[in-house]
Amino acid sequence: MYSFANRSDTEVVDEPMYAYYLTHTGVDYHPGTQSILESQPGDIEQVKDQLIFQALEEPIYFIKGMAHHYEDVDLKFLLELSNVFLIRDPHQLIASFAQVIETPTMRDIGLKREWEIARYLIDQGKQPIVIDSNDILSDPQGQLSELCTKLDIPFSDQMLSWKAGPIKQDGCWAEHWYSNVWKSTGFQKQKTSSRELPQHLTGLYEESLKYYNLLNSI
Repeated sequence: MYSFANRSDTEVVDEPMYAYYLTHTGVDYHPGTQSILESQPGDIEQVKDQLIFQALEEPIYFIKGMAHHYEDVDLKFLLELSNVFLIRDPHQLIASFAQVIETPTMRDIGLKREWEIARYLIDQGKQPIVIDSNDILSDPQGQLSELCTKLDIPFSDQMLSWKAGPIKQDGCWAEHWYSNVWKSTGFQKQKTSSRELPQHLTGLYEESLKYYNLLNSI
């Protein structure tokens, strides 16, 4: 998201489905829940009208979404968008998530839901783009240039670096989740990427690996 936000021709929105997810599911253990509910519409039709299909001033619109937010959602509107799935080694994903929510579930991390959404798009003849975060870290310019080609937009060097600290597009939940992002100025591997997986999350990791591999095979 920070990469696209740094482009001069792009508008960005951060997780427009978050309040919908909290409202719809009743999940109440996310930090800053009340602030999130107050910052966005919780009705899915309002989300689509006000955030996803809003009028734009810039030619490119980047929507950062989380797969688990799309629970019990009619996915048909995704057929009108270009869909990019950013996947991450589930060891890193789960260990990172557990720093904020100690005992995450598959519902929380969203890998199964991500696979379900990808399968829906494929079944509808809308091939998603899948990119692994480790591949971006190993070759940011090459991977982002290839991504832009697939999206039929020009590549910009502005995507490769940004200033440290928060950006105006951050959701109000950023203070709880984005500490490493705020320290970054580009695509560098974080020291925290090597953190150990808590023993009680081994089962979740093994289940997640199946969906990660399925997504990686697209």
